[in-house]
Amino acid sequence: MQLVRHPQSPLLYPNPLHRWEALNVFNCAVVQHNGLFHMLYRAQGVDFVSHIGYAVSADGLNWNRLEHPVLSPHRGREDYRGVEDPRVTPLDGQFYMTYTAYGANDYYPMIARSENLITWEDIGPLEKDRNKDHVLFPEKIGGQYVILHRRPAHIWIGFSKDLINWHDHQILMSPREDNDWDSKSIGSNGVPIKTEHGWLLFYHGYGPEHIYRHSVALLDLEDPTKVINRPRAFIMEPYETWEIKGDVPNVVFSCANLVVGDQIYFYYGGADRMVGLATAPFADVLDFARTGR
Repeated sequence: MQLVRHPQSPLLYPNPLHRWEALNVFNCAVVQHNGLFHMLYRAQGVDFVSHIGYAVSADGLNWNRLEHPVLSPHRGREDYRGVEDPRVTPLDGQFYMTYTAYGANDYYPMIARSENLITWEDIGPLEKDRNKDHVLFPEKIGGQYVILHRRPAHIWIGFSKDLINWHDHQILMSPREDNDWDSKSIGSNGVPIKTEHGWLLFYHGYGPEHIYRHSVALLDLEDPTKVINRPRAFIMEPYETWEIKGDVPNVVFSCANLVVGDQIYFYYGGADRMVGLATAPFADVLDFARTGR
């Protein structure tokens, strides 16, 4: 199966009137709350420093955005080059944003908390080491918070009782040398989706050609360290002009996969330039995750 581009895509463009988002807007988180869609997106201005902006929508297609970012570099040398790639998980009546801090020591994974999706407070880093693509599960499992992250070049899983001290890190999935499209590196996309058959995980990968593609896997509900099934085929790859040519070519990259009615809404950045949307029937995606080979 393949995800299908929405006819209105791309949905969000750079805004030349705002210096902080004049060059690129991409890699967004999207959550539904109080009858609205809320987007937190990565933006770059003429200085290439990344900020995180906010937009709101009634239908998930047409967006109104704030004039100023809701999160900017604020940790000195630790993130002066940008705050990147937000993923937002509703959990325990609050919102938790995982994002990447990019600074003097390369990049490392941060976690922030909000009650309104506008004002964010840092909880702290997952770890101060080269790591990213981290996302929290939407509920505790076995009384603990669970997080996916990417120590190159694998998807890892870890656990915590307080979101500060993390333990029992282990590799969940690895690149497959005999499977060209995800043979070099893989990472998680948006918040895992709970289903009766397991946790539905969207993830990305690339091979020798460095073309970003996406697929899904299914994890055990009670023990998400167990992969129930991981199809070998991908369900999305760049082919639109604006996905192939941009600030970083040949990239479709998602931080948001949510269920809207009976559809999967898969928001993604195309070539690190604009925000697009692809969809598919949720039942078809889940069936592929369960039975695909």
